[in-house]
Amino acid sequence: MSKRQESKYKINRRLGVNLWGRAKSPVNRREYGPGQHGQRRKQKPSDFSVQLMAKQKLKGYYGNISEKQFRKYYEEAVRRKGDTSENLIDLLERRLDAVIYRLKFAITPFAARQFVNHGHVTVNGRKVNIPSYLVRDGDVIEVRERSKQLAVVLDAAQSGERDVPEYVEVDHRQMKGKFIRSPRLSDVPYPVQMEPNLVVEFYSR
Repeated sequence: MSKRQESKYKINRRLGVNLWGRAKSPVNRREYGPGQHGQRRKQKPSDFSVQLMAKQKLKGYYGNISEKQFRKYYEEAVRRKGDTSENLIDLLERRLDAVIYRLKFAITPFAARQFVNHGHVTVNGRKVNIPSYLVRDGDVIEVRERSKQLAVVLDAAQSGERDVPEYVEVDHRQMKGKFIRSPRLSDVPYPVQMEPNLVVEFYSR
């Protein structure tokens, strides 16, 4: 297990939000940050800290993506036509591990990344083991035949913690899904408010 995966609930406590809406989150029991100074009185945040918090929330939600990789998504979002903040969300939601999470083939983004890494997934019939692989509209994502009865997959598919959004479709009997279209920010079922516009402000300072 990676350090990023081990510290996933520390992310929740540091940011003071239940990023993935899970019942196990320590934020449900105590809303202060980790460590001996976690209970200090909060001061009014500066514009910079508000922007930084927005970036950390978005990075953390997608399995704590590295800063280098996250900045590349921002740069690509700027390069594309249209609203940069909407482009950023579109790119993040097209990550293969994010799609696996949306299709409910994995219980968390961290589990989805590991699931892809271990070669349990195909895209249009070809094995893909790169979590950051970007899917396209119409791509068919399927759990490989030998992996369809894994307990982690069955548990995730049957979980009532979250719904499958409208920009993907899924058949949990066949463990197969399709990426239908680009999502807008309002389409994405984040358990907490995400502010990609503040992320854009952070990088464009």
